[in-house]
Amino acid sequence: MAPQMSGHDDRATEAARQFIAALPHCRALGMEVEAAGGGSVTMSMPWSEALVGDPRTGVIHGGAISALMDTCGGAAVMSHPTGALTTATMDLRIDYMRAAEPRQRITARAICHHVTRSVAFVRAEACDEASDKGPVAVANGAFTLERASGE
Repeated sequence: MAPQMSGHDDRATEAARQFIAALPHCRALGMEVEAAGGGSVTMSMPWSEALVGDPRTGVIHGGAISALMDTCGGAAVMSHPTGALTTATMDLRIDYMRAAEPRQRITARAICHHVTRSVAFVRAEACDEASDKGPVAVANGAFTLERASGE
């Protein structure tokens, strides 16, 4: 399990779990929320043979990692104290740093670091269990931000 983040909040974690439970692709990929709160979320996804991009190597496909990072970024926006009601990805740039180690869980951490009236900016990192090798991928994204009227 990922280490607890500062700003971890049981209510935010449960809200993030409900957010991803409502998305069929998250369930299909086996995504789980580890912790959430204060605009930060940690999520993970188990290795699965169904997610392998190259059967010769057993390495998980980059598209699955992309989906995890995108979802983690959206959940970070939803957990931000500004109180987003909904969000959608506007832009997401992912840099793949190295292949993930075969048969290892992927963990993504996203932080919503800046919020304007209608856009939230997020940084994310995905790592496998070989964290001493550095991240598998890093991302920067912009997400729409819809709040309750009058906010």
